[in-house]
Amino acid sequence: MNTFAYGIFLQWKLDIRNKGMILTYYLVPLVFFGFMGGIFASINPLAKDTLIQTMTVFAVSMGAFLGAPIPLVELLRSDIKKAYKVGGIPLGVAMLNNLISGFIHLFIVSLIIFFLAPILFKATIPDNLLLYFTSLAMFIFTCLLLGSILGLFVKSTSKLAMVSQVLFLPSIMLSGIMFPSNMLPKAFEYLGKALPATWGYINMSIDSFSKLTLTPFVLITIGAIGIITIKIRNLEGIN
Repeated sequence: MNTFAYGIFLQWKLDIRNKGMILTYYLVPLVFFGFMGGIFASINPLAKDTLIQTMTVFAVSMGAFLGAPIPLVELLRSDIKKAYKVGGIPLGVAMLNNLISGFIHLFIVSLIIFFLAPILFKATIPDNLLLYFTSLAMFIFTCLLLGSILGLFVKSTSKLAMVSQVLFLPSIMLSGIMFPSNMLPKAFEYLGKALPATWGYINMSIDSFSKLTLTPFVLITIGAIGIITIKIRNLEGIN
């Protein structure tokens, strides 16, 4: 258990030292928050009611899809993978370390947004904090699972920058955080409902556990875990 915890701590420190990770986990989301938060609050005063949720969806989506896969791509395309095999350490452990480390980073940046938004832009604090943070945790976890799939399948960081946009851009444009999703063409509205960002935004914006929508998270989680498990077994079978 101590070894596993140390692995998570080590991965977290490596992320902190990686400039690309800092950009996607913290710098770009917080710059976007500072810039767009003021614009949203000025253009539409009602945006303050969901400003925390909007900026959090952006930050989590960017970190999970553009940042979290990077260490996995670097691991699988380097000699570090061989060191794991020689040491008898399953690749699944490396993926799990990366997932938990990413969760910590994204939860931290979400907390920064949560505390600064009311101070800087007079954003409304969610009524049900337990529900908000429960929904936030589910949203982060689901996004990181999808990010892990990208890290396991994409073969280079240059390709990752392009492929990850397939998840990131629709998450921002179709989830309802930029404009109401019912303004979209029906095909795009339905596509948005297949993304965790849409349900993360909805669940973080409600005020009662009775309105919590778990089915999309459960389906995405089951599917992602199945794909990850099969891919890791295939990778461990390759010399």
